[in-house]
Amino acid sequence: MQQKRETLGQIMRFGVVGAVSTAIHLSIYWLLQHFINVNIAYSAGYFLSFLANYYLSARFTFHERTSARNGAGFAGAHIFNYFLQIGLFNFFLWIGLHRLLAPFAVLMIAVPTNFVIVRFVFKHFSKKS
Repeated sequence: MQQKRETLGQIMRFGVVGAVSTAIHLSIYWLLQHFINVNIAYSAGYFLSFLANYYLSARFTFHERTSARNGAGFAGAHIFNYFLQIGLFNFFLWIGLHRLLAPFAVLMIAVPTNFVIVRFVFKHFSKKS
């Protein structure tokens, strides 16, 4: 029962952190896509939101200290996540989804995938505080 409660708490906190990170990402994307290539705008938003996402995921979602070890694991997970997202983003653009809607379609697939990977990283690459 305690394990289920802990996992549910992590999922809820992951959602809050994800919402903040997504707001940062999409705000930057929305602003930049008016002036530069949509892939560059999407990537810039992703990488800037990554910084807030790491700190908030470590401290708030998983109650861990930031460290080189979990930072490297988090970066590795997000390298995979970035390529998943940019691939899906371009796929959705290619099939004709509008450039302002494509990021939301991407998130429907990438968010659950990312939770599983990031949870694994913090569970296996962190020492309890």
